[in-house]
Amino acid sequence: MSNELGEFLRTRRARISPEEVGLPRTGRRRVPGLRRDELARLAGVSVEYYTRLEQGRSPNVSEAVLGAIGKALSLNETEREHLRILVRPTRRARPSPRGAHPKPRLRPAVQLVLDQMDRMPAFVFGPALDVLAWNRLGDALCGFSGVDRPNLCRSIFLDPKARDFYPQWSCAAEDTVAVLRWMAGRNPDEPGLAPLIGELSIHSQEFRELWAKHNVKEKTFGSKLMNHSLVGELELAYESFPLPGEPDMVLVTYVAQPGSPSAEKLGLIASWSQPEHERVATDRGGITRSADSVED
Repeated sequence: MSNELGEFLRTRRARISPEEVGLPRTGRRRVPGLRRDELARLAGVSVEYYTRLEQGRSPNVSEAVLGAIGKALSLNETEREHLRILVRPTRRARPSPRGAHPKPRLRPAVQLVLDQMDRMPAFVFGPALDVLAWNRLGDALCGFSGVDRPNLCRSIFLDPKARDFYPQWSCAAEDTVAVLRWMAGRNPDEPGLAPLIGELSIHSQEFRELWAKHNVKEKTFGSKLMNHSLVGELELAYESFPLPGEPDMVLVTYVAQPGSPSAEKLGLIASWSQPEHERVATDRGGITRSADSVED
């Protein structure tokens, strides 16, 4: 098994030059960024102690030392939390037997909630970024039901249509891999992770390169450009919420700025995705309201 902690720390060291932290550049350097002894000096620990930590041989690390290392490496809050998780991994479940990858169970009420959110695309993903559930508008926007095993990472890197669907594909790919790395750190025993990472590594050079960077990002909020085959480009904001009682399942919703061209396009997608009987009822309601307004 690879030393995730050591690889993460080495990639964080590599992105900081000695000059950035006020250290002189001395001697011939075999690696980019800070050397172990320089990082240890900045964090106020011995080189031997830091070396053991990077090699995964120091399980009892104090919060003060982790804080000092995080400060020396200029880690953001997500990276600091990822460092803590790697130092003190939580084994949440026993790994499934080889070849068995059960789908995480979603509470039935969650699907009911999704179905009631008929004005915004929404879906839920699990620890391996498998899409576990979605509503009708989410499906009409992203096409989940047309895929055998919908997965956010697999769709980005293995679906040939992804580069058309995401006009800013490079940003979407980088963010998705960083989210997968974050979820993997929190769920080291998730049975679907190793097969997914192996599959993507074999079939996508871009994934291999991004995975090797060890960047982490928590799925929270932001904006995304999508190029839908029927209405063209949409700019949508997304908000993400961990499901109560299911911290490793995340609900994602998309919204458009009211009155914007994207909102109009999203409305068109919503109307086209309605079942026939609902479209008829909506049309009749519209006619009735018009008649009432004339009578007034």
